[in-house]
Amino acid sequence: MPRHLRFTFTQKGISARIALHETLAPKTVETIWTALAQPIEELTFHAMFAGPEIMVGLPKSAQTFDPNLPPENQTVIPSPGDVLWFYQAPRMMKGLTDEFWEIGLFYGEGGRVFGPLGWTPVTIFGSVVPEDLPGFAAECADIRLHGAKRLEIKRGA
Repeated sequence: MPRHLRFTFTQKGISARIALHETLAPKTVETIWTALAQPIEELTFHAMFAGPEIMVGLPKSAQTFDPNLPPENQTVIPSPGDVLWFYQAPRMMKGLTDEFWEIGLFYGEGGRVFGPLGWTPVTIFGSVVPEDLPGFAAECADIRLHGAKRLEIKRGA
């Protein structure tokens, strides 16, 4: 049986099941699955450049692997429901010393992985189960208008 993650906005209990792409992105799936041995709950933000995307940083407790994963199932034009892995090393961008360990989720049409450094291919390692996308997407879009929300990510359907 395919493995799943569950993303839940904790304040309202709105959640989505994420079907993992074990054949298309096996290394990334296994790495993220292992890192999420314990559930995480973090603030989730809306993307600035990518369109309909939310992003959540992995906390230090889940940063248990080399973040430079091999490219798998990459794109710069994601589809609604696509879940991605993104890593940006410290000092990679002019004037920015921060390091980013992020899971992103595209919730609508028109997404693109384009930012201050240009087109940035990302690994798509999962997809929202189609029947879960409409309600979850509405909550994602609300972040753009009302600000960050707490999101729990855990193993299981």
